[in-house]
Amino acid sequence: MTDPSKSAVLGAAPEGATDPQSAALAVREMFTSIAPRYDLLNHVLSCNVDRLWWRNTARTFADILARPEAQVLDLCCGTGDMTLALRREAGKSSARILGADFSHAMLQRATQKAASTPLRWIEADALRLPFPGNHFDLITSAFGFRNLANYDAGLQEIMRVLRPGGEFGILDFGEPKGLVGSCYRIYFKRVLPAIGTLISGIKGPYAYLPKSVARFPGPEEMLQRIQQTGFRESTWTPYTLGIAGLYCGKK
Repeated sequence: MTDPSKSAVLGAAPEGATDPQSAALAVREMFTSIAPRYDLLNHVLSCNVDRLWWRNTARTFADILARPEAQVLDLCCGTGDMTLALRREAGKSSARILGADFSHAMLQRATQKAASTPLRWIEADALRLPFPGNHFDLITSAFGFRNLANYDAGLQEIMRVLRPGGEFGILDFGEPKGLVGSCYRIYFKRVLPAIGTLISGIKGPYAYLPKSVARFPGPEEMLQRIQQTGFRESTWTPYTLGIAGLYCGKK
């Protein structure tokens, strides 16, 4: 059954945000504030399982990444871990991979990490991308789509810039069921914010994280939104007992 409380959710809503514009600004400020410790915290808080999720996501699109001159966009790329995973999977392919994010501080770190690669970066809003329609063969987004101020508008923008036959993959957190889910929620809502705040010295972003996951539509609702946008062959693949999962679709 679709959760009616989530079906009406427009997008991310950090504390104090009153509309999509203020929500987007609050998200940008949060990620800018934690950029210096972002990578360390991701690896510590996930026990390095995040590296496996990025690798599995990149492998899902190995055929596209192997194409000569494939155009690839990693949306809401943060410090570039998903972008780098795509580059590693592409190997010697001449695929052109671009990372986009609206946090300048995050992109600065991504640029430093990828200095020896041909990756390119652009500062851009995921809801107003500076690209023509029908441009990309593949669009990915890892743990960033959940923070958009309007989920449906984000899907529509992905649809706009994908070429016919192009594919997308959205990797994000979920809420596992049963005993695993109960243990996970204790960790995610109590332990994780405490550790995140201790290491970063900033409380807001790590108090926001579990709230944003609880607010994000579940798999059934997300698949429905994806299909309503016009994508076909939409799927959801759970990772690590549903702690995270990959949504895929084709234009």
